[in-house]
Amino acid sequence: MSLKAFHILFIILSMLLAFGFGVWELYGYLHGGATVDLMLGIASLAAGVGLIFYFKAVLKKLKDISYL
Repeated sequence: MSLKAFHILFIILSMLLAFGFGVWELYGYLHGGATVDLMLGIASLAAGVGLIFYFKAVLKKLKDISYL
């Protein structure tokens, strides 16, 4: 697996983790959680959105490099 392919896979997994954790924390807040759950949920969702922009930038920068 090339460095490019690994980087793309790692970013996708990081996005899934950030969005999953954000939804989990917001769910916990809605079911009687503390304010810290709300803050962590919002921060995780913001990190997921930031990773989407980072992913687009990486794809644009590495478009001339093969996956091999």
